[in-house]
Amino acid sequence: MDQADKLREKVELLKDNAPSARVIAVTSGKGGVGKTSLSVNLALQFKALGKSVVILDADFGLANVEVMLGIRPQYNLADLIFNNKTIEEIITEGPMGIGFISGGSGVQDLVNLDKERIKKLIAKLVKLDSMYDVVIIDTGAGIADSVVEFVLSSPEVLLVVTPEPTSITDAYSLLKAVNRKKDFRKEQKSIKVVTNRVENMEDGKEIYDKISIVVSKFLNIQLEYIGYIPQDKKIADAVIAQTPISLSAPNSETAVRIRGICGALLDVPVEEEGKKGIAKVLLDFIKSKKNNR
Repeated sequence: MDQADKLREKVELLKDNAPSARVIAVTSGKGGVGKTSLSVNLALQFKALGKSVVILDADFGLANVEVMLGIRPQYNLADLIFNNKTIEEIITEGPMGIGFISGGSGVQDLVNLDKERIKKLIAKLVKLDSMYDVVIIDTGAGIADSVVEFVLSSPEVLLVVTPEPTSITDAYSLLKAVNRKKDFRKEQKSIKVVTNRVENMEDGKEIYDKISIVVSKFLNIQLEYIGYIPQDKKIADAVIAQTPISLSAPNSETAVRIRGICGALLDVPVEEEGKKGIAKVLLDFIKSKKNNR
């Protein structure tokens, strides 16, 4: 039994009756496909439907969430790990009361923590599970180790794909990299596809069908289609204004479609045993990183 296994066992014994947040990782095979925009707007839509939400910006070094919101956080995940900050201190409040945590270099540093630091980190992160209903992890893009490990560790994954051929092939490459990992349990994983920047519903479904057929045939992974987001100039305007489209144009087709994706996610029943919580997700992330070095 390795270090992460022992820690997980200890945390589970202590926290069996503790509430667990629903953890959703939003990812993509390449950058520039609207992954962070979806993460932020989903958080706002969850909040509008009465759910408390926090975003973990796990694309370390790029700070996409804070740029999109136009808010600079005072602290990040590294301050929680190394500078003795509390979980409350590293959460920055965004619009409508959503929270977000800047990953900084902290995500990259997780794998190098010693036993005592991991123990202290998990003890702090467990509080997130009682503070929030939903934790959205905005991963990096591509097939970098940290992206693959977050997809491995998160029970629910939203894969963002655009009509560009490179987006489709890179999404396949990401799933192929995940499928190669010995820790991957496809029967325990829910991977849902969002098609972004499409002309209409038919185009969105056609893109999903292309990737789903190939992934099913060659990787034996079953994907689900959860919705599309149209090509919309208002998205670019919202990014420039650093105001998410759910706030700047709440009645736009894009905002309505994201609201629909949020509603579809809420309609999917999540059993308590499927709600790992963010502390367990990050424990699994650490273990997977160590095992796959």
